[in-house]
Amino acid sequence: MALMATTRRAGADRWNVRTAFTLVELLAAVAIVGLLVAVAVPAMNGVRERAMASKCLSNLRQIGAGLTAYLADHDQQMPVLEAGRASRTADGDTIDTVLLDYVGSEAAFACPADSRYARETGTSYYWNVTLNGQRVTSLNFLGIEEAHTRIPVISDKEGWHPGDRTKVNILYADGHAGKGLTLTTGN
Repeated sequence: MALMATTRRAGADRWNVRTAFTLVELLAAVAIVGLLVAVAVPAMNGVRERAMASKCLSNLRQIGAGLTAYLADHDQQMPVLEAGRASRTADGDTIDTVLLDYVGSEAAFACPADSRYARETGTSYYWNVTLNGQRVTSLNFLGIEEAHTRIPVISDKEGWHPGDRTKVNILYADGHAGKGLTLTTGN
């Protein structure tokens, strides 16, 4: 009978499990969570910046589609626009006023990374005034005439995309949008 009591007691101790963390274990868990957060936050910021740059490129493509519709209605002649304006109330033709009916949404004229210019001036983008009034079939920008893939039409007002090497998105005359401006000679 004494043997049986010892066995029961050993079994009872085995099931008596500790349910609380020690202070050292708790501090270790907090340190691990803090380390994971320290690694994840910059990575998430980079993802957010790339998403805003992608949305900006999408906006430029949408504006490009609107410009193409405008050109179809105006015998393939570029509009005569100001590069930008100081405020929404300032007079003058700019991309957000002339192309709005063709683009369909004011939101397309605002880069998500821009926290100021779109609200104040109506757009986050500049128009390349050197193209004013030119026919699409004979565009000329700094001597670049035939390579529409290299002629910038609309660009970000500032370098809002710090995750990108060039920081600026541009819509080109052939309708594609890309990151940065590269000017090369024909040599």
